[in-house]
Amino acid sequence: MTSLADLPIRDDLRGKSPYGAPQKPVRIALNVNENTHEVPAEVIAHVAAAVERELHGVNRYPDREFTLLREHLAGYLTAATQSRGSTAPDISPDQIWAANGSNEVIQHILQAFGGPGRRVLGFPPTYSMHSIIAAGTGTEWVSAERDADFLLSPETAVAAVRRVDPDVVFLCAPNNPTGTPLGLDTIAAVYEASRGIVMVDEAYAEFMPVGQPDALSLLPGRERLVVSRTMSKAFAFAGARLGYLAADPAVIDALRLVRLPYHLSALTQAAAVAALEHAPTMLRTVGAIRDQRDRLLIELARLGYAPHDSWANFVLFGNVSDPQRTFEQLLEHDILIRDVGLANHLRVTAGTPAETTEFLDVLARLSR
Repeated sequence: MTSLADLPIRDDLRGKSPYGAPQKPVRIALNVNENTHEVPAEVIAHVAAAVERELHGVNRYPDREFTLLREHLAGYLTAATQSRGSTAPDISPDQIWAANGSNEVIQHILQAFGGPGRRVLGFPPTYSMHSIIAAGTGTEWVSAERDADFLLSPETAVAAVRRVDPDVVFLCAPNNPTGTPLGLDTIAAVYEASRGIVMVDEAYAEFMPVGQPDALSLLPGRERLVVSRTMSKAFAFAGARLGYLAADPAVIDALRLVRLPYHLSALTQAAAVAALEHAPTMLRTVGAIRDQRDRLLIELARLGYAPHDSWANFVLFGNVSDPQRTFEQLLEHDILIRDVGLANHLRVTAGTPAETTEFLDVLARLSR
C-alpha cells in the first residue's frame, strides 16, 4: 500500500503531523473547547428559515464580498467593544473579513503576509494550528519562550521580536491551550517593536472578565494590527464554520488577493447573519460557562491539582502525575478531556453544570 512517504510531497512537509484532536463517541465531550450548550430552539428556527430562503437562489454564486454578513459582524463587534468600556471609534464593514472558521482567516493572513522566505513568531505553548498553517503556507515558524506560569510580559515579547525580526507575530488573548490572559500592554509593545503584521487571536474574547478591554480597542492608528475572532465558541456555532477578523481596510484588500473566489457559501453567510440577529440569545450561556470555568478553578485546586488562571472557556491544570493514565481513566467513564502534550498537565472544557459535576466526581475518585 502506498504511504505518504512514497508521494512527491513538499520536502518541508515531510514528517509533519496533521491537527488531530481526538474524535471519540462519548457521553461527555470536554476536549475541544466547544460551547456545550445547544443553540436555542428559537434561533434554530430563524437560521433554518434564512437558509431555506437562500436555497431558492443556490444555483447562483454567493455574494463574494459577503456584504450583509460584514455589516452584521461590524455591528456586533462595535457593540461588544463598547460594552467593555472602549472609547474607540465604531468598527466599519470595510474593516471586516470572514472565512470558513478562524483557521482559514489565519491561512489568508499568512498567504498574504507570510510565505517562503518570511517568518512568523509565536510563543508556545499556543494554538497548535498557528504553526501548522505556517508550514502549509511555507512560512518559517519561529518559537520564543514565555514567562513563568505561561504568561507573556511586554519585556519578554519585545525581546523576542527584536531578536527574530518577524514578518508576522501571532499572539493569543487569552492564550490557548493555557487560558492565561494577555495584557493590552504586551500587545501594544509588540506592535511598536514590530515592522510586520501583528495578529491577536481572540477566539475566546467573550469569556474574558466583564468590562475587560479587548484588543479591538487598540485598532485605531495601528494599520498592521489584526484581531481575529470566531463564532465557534461563545456563539455555539462551531459546526457552521465562521471565523472573522477586524483590521485596517488596507489589510482587508490584501486578503482579497489570496482568497479563493466565493470562499464563503451563501448558506454559511445566511446562517451566520441569522445567528448574529439573535446575538443576545446566542450569548446567553456565556455567563453560565464562566461560572463553570471558575468552579473548575476552585474545585481542581481543592482536589490537589494546580489549575492555571483562565479567561477562556477551559482550564489547564497541572500536578497530574500521569496525564495519559488519567486521560484513559476518564475515558473509561465516557468523559473525554484533552492531553495537550504539556508535562503533568491536562485540559478540560467548562461544560454544563451536570457535565462539570460528573467530571469532578470521577476525577476525585482517581489517584492524582
